Amino acid sequence: MTPNILAGVAALITFVFVFYLLRRGVLREKYAVLWLFFSGAALFFAIFPGALEWISALIGVAAPVNLLFFTTVLLLVLVSVQLSYELSRHEMRIRRLAEEVALLQEQIDNIKEDDEHD
Repeated sequence: MTPNILAGVAALITFVFVFYLLRRGVLREKYAVLWLFFSGAALFFAIFPGALEWISALIGVAAPVNLLFFTTVLLLVLVSVQLSYELSRHEMRIRRLAEEVALLQEQIDNIKEDDEHD
C-alpha cells in the first residue's frame, strides 16, 4: 500500500469516525469542525500530493514531510491549548456551582432549624 493510499484511508476513517461521534451526540460541533477540517485537508493532500510539494517549495521548506510534521505538531499544540482552556473554564464553573450548592444547603439547614424551634 502506497503512503498516499494509506494517508487517504486514514483520513477517511477519521472523517467517518468524527462524523459518527457527532451524529450520536458524543462529540460537540465546536470540536468536530476542527477535526473534520483537518481530516479533509489530510485527504486533500493524500489525493493531491503535489499540492504539499508546491506549498513546501513556496514557503521554502526543504522537504514536504518536514512541513507535514511541523503542521501536525502545531495542530497538537493548538488542540492541547484549547482543551486546557476548556478544562479551566469547566473547573471554574464547577467550583462556582459547588459554592452555590453549599449556600443553598446552608439556607435549607437554617430554614429547618427555624421550623424546629417553632
